[in-house]
Amino acid sequence: MSNLFDNEQFKKAWEGFNDGDWADEINVRDFIQKNYTPYEGDDSFLVGPTQKTKTLWNEVNDMIVEEVKSKKIKVDLERFSGINNFDAGYIDKDNEVVFGLQTDEPMKRIMNPYGGFRMVENSLKAYDLEMDPVIKEKFNEYRKTHNQGTFDAYTKEMRTFRSVGLLTGLPDAYGRGRIIGDYRRIALYGIDYLKAMRIRDKENLTGDATEEIIRRREEFSEQIRAFDEIKDMAMSYGFDISRPAMNATEAVQWLYFGYLAAVKENNGAAMSIGRNTAFLDIYIKRDMDKGILDEDHAQELVDQLVIKLRMVRHLRTPEYDELFAGDPTWVTESIGGMGVDGRTLVTKTSFRFLHTLINIDTSPEPNMTVLWSDNLPRAFKDFCSMMSIKTASIQYENDDVMRDVYGDDYAIACCVSAMQVGKQMQYFGARANLAKALLYSINGGVDEVYRD
Repeated sequence: MSNLFDNEQFKKAWEGFNDGDWADEINVRDFIQKNYTPYEGDDSFLVGPTQKTKTLWNEVNDMIVEEVKSKKIKVDLERFSGINNFDAGYIDKDNEVVFGLQTDEPMKRIMNPYGGFRMVENSLKAYDLEMDPVIKEKFNEYRKTHNQGTFDAYTKEMRTFRSVGLLTGLPDAYGRGRIIGDYRRIALYGIDYLKAMRIRDKENLTGDATEEIIRRREEFSEQIRAFDEIKDMAMSYGFDISRPAMNATEAVQWLYFGYLAAVKENNGAAMSIGRNTAFLDIYIKRDMDKGILDEDHAQELVDQLVIKLRMVRHLRTPEYDELFAGDPTWVTESIGGMGVDGRTLVTKTSFRFLHTLINIDTSPEPNMTVLWSDNLPRAFKDFCSMMSIKTASIQYENDDVMRDVYGDDYAIACCVSAMQVGKQMQYFGARANLAKALLYSINGGVDEVYRD
């Protein structure tokens, strides 16, 4: 057996799992490949929502409807974004089985000035809100934002192109990049082991003090501190995520805490959650085989996780929300697909996630994305087709194309961008306004708005 299996804590958490490279190193894909159970059956096993889920979703749905009707939002005006900057928050503690909110109240948004202070001010102004004047003064006195750093790097020509609108989507408003964290690692290994491995990485990063090495060591140090913050945040809800998850309920909760930390700290244009159905199915099946979990409560875990994902909110201007219809966060969950070994990655939990569109109504969030392949089980294809007709809420991506490029542990960021989970990120350039460029050509270089 591998080294970590010799540790009593890990041995207990991993009881019943097949050994592999994943027990010697952080390797979630290997864990999935060694332990998941492909499912080629139909949807006849699915169940409706529990009473707890019905009650909770009705409360959440009422909150969402009220916010839309009133056109008013709640914002914490005295604190900025951060992993552990807020007290624990609940919707209805007696009916929740998955815990955690971005702030201490449901639907309350966070000010995130690190991307750009003016963006926060404009968003607050649109809702007739104003941040605490003391933190406003101190932040601007001591902190440089991403927005300021970007403008410092612009040339005169770049700023001109931006000002007149020849280029859009430049990185001064939002950090133009996407990354999908591997939140599954927290459930499988626990925070303390992940932190210990990062400390080891930092200690082993020696050599000449080049700019690259200095930057990596600094980033490692920030990540080490973040592990402690995530652990403290989870502890405020009464959960000790220093250790690996012992069962399916903890696996869902531990994974969600990782994602929650991300959306507490970042106001990303797309905050995808990754590819989690096969991973979670391993824990759910193990608990069912032990007789400590039934289908009703397995679906309850998935339904309530999805409820929490639907509640993710960021502070943005009304124009941004109108452009993308509602509160766009692109909490994309990638479902299904095929393994490079020819086995399908469809599991019963793939069905359970899609079934939330029936149990708790349709919604654009999370962005349910099916990784479609010609070789997917026929029953799953039929189920997806039926659900698309009923809900019009499923996105499809070509797994046969992307699997050859990214392997079988990739996910979709936003709506179309594929990358390996926890291993890659993407940077975006600006978009050219070709219609305006054509007008410049017709008008001899004169701008119709600025008249010069």
